[in-house]
Amino acid sequence: MTFPTERAVRTTPEGLLWEPSERWVRGRKGDVTVVDSRHPVLVWEPDVPVPLYAFPRAEVREDLLRPAKNPPTGAHTGSRVFYDLEADGTVVENAAWTFPAADLAGHIAFEWFRHWDSGLDHWYEEEEEIFVHPRDPHKRVDAMPSARHVVVEIDGTVVADTHRPVLLFETSLPTRYYVPREDVRLDLFAPTDHSTGCPYKGTARYWSRRGEAQVPPNIVWSYADPLPAVGAVKGLLAFYNEAVDITVDGERLERPVTPFTPGLSPRSST
Repeated sequence: MTFPTERAVRTTPEGLLWEPSERWVRGRKGDVTVVDSRHPVLVWEPDVPVPLYAFPRAEVREDLLRPAKNPPTGAHTGSRVFYDLEADGTVVENAAWTFPAADLAGHIAFEWFRHWDSGLDHWYEEEEEIFVHPRDPHKRVDAMPSARHVVVEIDGTVVADTHRPVLLFETSLPTRYYVPREDVRLDLFAPTDHSTGCPYKGTARYWSRRGEAQVPPNIVWSYADPLPAVGAVKGLLAFYNEAVDITVDGERLERPVTPFTPGLSPRSST
């Protein structure tokens, strides 16, 4: 796991990493602005690869917060004070909390979208809406057109073969090889209802391998409308390196072990 450099962050005795941000951050529940902050703080919890925001109390609508009726235990690095949010005619349990760290005294943190029923509805950095979780300022994502020869195989069957991939380089993850649809055997795959969101790339849709191949479901994905920073992958298809065989310029790549690996157990797909 890669965290920001020690020069950029502070460390608390509780194991939190935190860093002031200069971004203007707002959070809404329905039509109600709950957070409007020009002095947010990014916080990384131990063993959690993505950051969250904490905000000065003065920039939070504390009048909308109530002491939590059913506070969780063991959540958010020893936090004991949780709040329910009452806004826009609804109650969101445990929507906010305070960290026990002295460095973050006077700040309130909020759930984003990792827990879909306990966060706010919309978050903005400046005028751009942000999805899933705050973007890590120490993480980079680059999509670069290439002339490499990329071949993808599943159980010995070539399912993609291209000389015009787009390589997506993302900090702490293996290179992903995005292949034009014309160079993929899409007849071997069936679309699924699965989708995921990424604050760097957008919303992805998925396909599973037809038949009895021993591969995980949702092995292929594509971004129909990616965020501008990775627009080069629009409509292209990528495969989980962790579960298929990829050969680049004649060299077979080792299957990497990543945070996605535990969820990619091979099983028959139909």
